[in-house]
Amino acid sequence: MQQYIAPSLLAADFTNLKEEISKINNSEADWLHMDIMDGVFVPNISFGLPIVKAAKQLSTKPLDVHLMIVQPEKYIEDFKEAGADLLNVHYEASLHLNRTITKIHNTGMKAGVTLNPHTPVSVLEEIICELDLVLIMSVNPGFGGQDFIENSYSKISRLKELIERKNSKALIEVDGGVTSKNSSALFKAGADILVAGSFIFNSSDPVEAIKKLKEQ
Repeated sequence: MQQYIAPSLLAADFTNLKEEISKINNSEADWLHMDIMDGVFVPNISFGLPIVKAAKQLSTKPLDVHLMIVQPEKYIEDFKEAGADLLNVHYEASLHLNRTITKIHNTGMKAGVTLNPHTPVSVLEEIICELDLVLIMSVNPGFGGQDFIENSYSKISRLKELIERKNSKALIEVDGGVTSKNSSALFKAGADILVAGSFIFNSSDPVEAIKKLKEQ
């Protein structure tokens, strides 16, 4: 099983964005994760389309864009045009989820669905085979640097069982409180991609921090 690392740009130094993304380009990271927050769906505002466009010009890694916004279906084409390679919407924010996933795929992007900590994996029973990825939030979304929710391990395992039972090709991504101390256990539980922000960008050597996560 291949193990992917997706550094979260939310934790980067935005006064040195070009240099921060250059570090990721020169690392073993697989994707660049981008959290889009609207201050409505989550209690924080991050960045939007201009930063995604800038990152696309600077990054050699695919852009993994996570929409923490209401009515994500309204902005699918915009994020495709900005450079997103994978677009991830929240189950809790998507009233017509099947339609939204189809719309994402029709643009040529890969499609993911995110589950908040309180949302059970069983809600994906009818759509898991249409997804390229499921993102398990292992903290409550909205802010970086939060403590990892321990119940996430069993939730990952339940999702893995659902994917295998339905013969889905969806990958499992985990975001929130990821460090070298729990990365091995997360991969063992069934995760394919780990998103890490503070652990990578707040370290003295982000490239080495990514390597540590990869080695688990």
